[in-house]
Amino acid sequence: MKNSLKIVLLLMLFATIISCKQQQARMPVSRSSGTFMKESVIRNKKLIAGEEGKIDSIIKSNPKIQYIASNKGYWYHYETKNDKDTLRPKKGDVAQFDYEIKDLKGNVVYSEVELRPQTYRVDKQNIMMGLRDGIKLMRKNEKVTFLFPSHMAFGYHGDNKRIGSNQPLICTVTLTDFKPEEKVKTEN
Repeated sequence: MKNSLKIVLLLMLFATIISCKQQQARMPVSRSSGTFMKESVIRNKKLIAGEEGKIDSIIKSNPKIQYIASNKGYWYHYETKNDKDTLRPKKGDVAQFDYEIKDLKGNVVYSEVELRPQTYRVDKQNIMMGLRDGIKLMRKNEKVTFLFPSHMAFGYHGDNKRIGSNQPLICTVTLTDFKPEEKVKTEN
């Protein structure tokens, strides 16, 4: 009996020790290697480099025009410059502008007549990313031509009408007026 009690106690001690052993984590059934993201980054870099190459050839084809590179990744030049005024649209202002959209070959995609007039609440409405930034660079009565790579235009999606996927664009914008939002509310 003493032996059988010792055996039972040893078995219980052994079972306790075994049950306290930590289980190792199982490996996942499938692993993500990250190659899709790496390939996507490479594809996008090639796309942007190709678009910037086309834009660069447009810039170099007419050396008389002084293009300015923005820090946001697009280029622009003034067709009509207003050096008298110093004010530029800021967040909350209501801007009135006309614009025309062309492809990089110079073919009109949307004419100014089709798109006019435009009213835009600066940084409070959703418009093309490049225009959102470009309008804030302009002064009243200025006319500016912008060269937008596709990621600053309508991007991968296009506009579901005439602008295709990943299409860089030329936009000529005339800022006719802008006023603070409060002043526009009191006028209406």
